[in-house]
Amino acid sequence: CACMAERMAVDRSLAYQSGSTALFLAAASILVALGFQYIGGYYPCPLCFMQRYAFYFAIPALFAALALSSGGERNAATILFGLVALAFLANAGLGVYHAGAEWKFWPGPDTCAGAQAVSTAAGDLIKSLETTRVVRCDEAAIRVLGLSFAGWNVIASLVIAGLSARAATAARKNF
Repeated sequence: CACMAERMAVDRSLAYQSGSTALFLAAASILVALGFQYIGGYYPCPLCFMQRYAFYFAIPALFAALALSSGGERNAATILFGLVALAFLANAGLGVYHAGAEWKFWPGPDTCAGAQAVSTAAGDLIKSLETTRVVRCDEAAIRVLGLSFAGWNVIASLVIAGLSARAATAARKNF
């Protein structure tokens, strides 16, 4: 029936639009993070690095889900969109933990008092110690509009999780 074909086109469009927006936001977010690191000089702490894993997983997964959705493989696309949504929900939780440690609501992990790699060669030890930057997880490197990088990661992760869940739901409706 024409109604069914029209409904499928709307659902497919919603899945594609939501997934594309999630992909764009994930790529933009990680590019901003890398820009702050390599251009701005804000070296990430261990928790910051961990929060990037969701983005590194999501970008190719969202691209694949969009390709699968366009090719009519809605089941596989739904699974990938759903996995991305779950990854970003977990990432939002990690961001809340990190932001809470920065606000001193709870202690951060012991590994967050670490530093960049230090040379262990005897002649280079003093020079390495002078140039080593300690990056702590329990201190915000910068706050923008009152939020640290971890706080902004929570917002970005929740938005991307919501968009991915919406894409999964829209793709699933076509079964």
